Amino acid sequence: MKANPLILIITVILCIASGAPARAEELGPPHATATIPLWPKDQMPGHGSTGPEREMPAKGDNVIRLTDINEPTITVFKVPGTNQPTPAVIICPGGGYSILAYNKEGTDIAAWLNSIGITGVVLKYRVPGNQDGAFQDIQRAMRLVRHNATDWNISQNHIGVMGFSAGGHLCARLSTHTDQSSYPKLDIVDEEKLRPDFAILIYPAYLSRVAGKLAGELPVSANTPPTFMVHTEDDKTFVAGSKIYHESLEAAKVMNEFFLCATGGHGYGLRSDKDVKVWPQKCQEWLIKAKIR
Repeated sequence: MKANPLILIITVILCIASGAPARAEELGPPHATATIPLWPKDQMPGHGSTGPEREMPAKGDNVIRLTDINEPTITVFKVPGTNQPTPAVIICPGGGYSILAYNKEGTDIAAWLNSIGITGVVLKYRVPGNQDGAFQDIQRAMRLVRHNATDWNISQNHIGVMGFSAGGHLCARLSTHTDQSSYPKLDIVDEEKLRPDFAILIYPAYLSRVAGKLAGELPVSANTPPTFMVHTEDDKTFVAGSKIYHESLEAAKVMNEFFLCATGGHGYGLRSDKDVKVWPQKCQEWLIKAKIR
């Protein structure tokens, strides 16, 4: 059944009006519906890590850091208590392509998305040092979510991606390679389209490697999906890349919004007391304005 875009938009508006919490500590843990391997058994393209998956030693900041991902998965967090098809967002945690900040930029974000009526799908992609594998993983994740949209009560035309730091780069890469599969077709899942319906990039990294130039693996075009970006001026290492990406979106006439503010640094997720702390509200407002469908 095709979802009514007006119903979806009104749902988000009502969540905003209700004052849904946006800080991680104010949100309860999301309830996972299912965790699904991305690849059929023994058919994952490329390679995994040389060691078993593990959690890095705690640093006292309540961040779960995973590495040595050999079996990439998606975990689905459906919106509780609704029978209407919902939008969905594939969430890509950051970590410099070395680790995944799995709760701060993954499950915490799924809880927030659930609070505004959106299904969260957390992607556990291959790390460390495996950008090609990670790209194969996000392409397969997009196809899996589309293939299972009806069963998971997801609106087929409202499936986006959201990435933090390196995860933001990964989402930008998917957004700019919307018709180029990075691996051979394995099954019927790989007949689904790759292009996200929208993208949300939060303090994305690696969008520029040479001053004043967009990274070569990010060929922005008119087919790049509508995009919302967040960055702060005091993230000196990466803010220039977001500015250039925004300029490229503007030049290609891609619908986009760039929330740029003074303070917040890098790697805050939902855990900031700086100027950038309002980014979740700005993102919600953009989802309404963009009429994502």
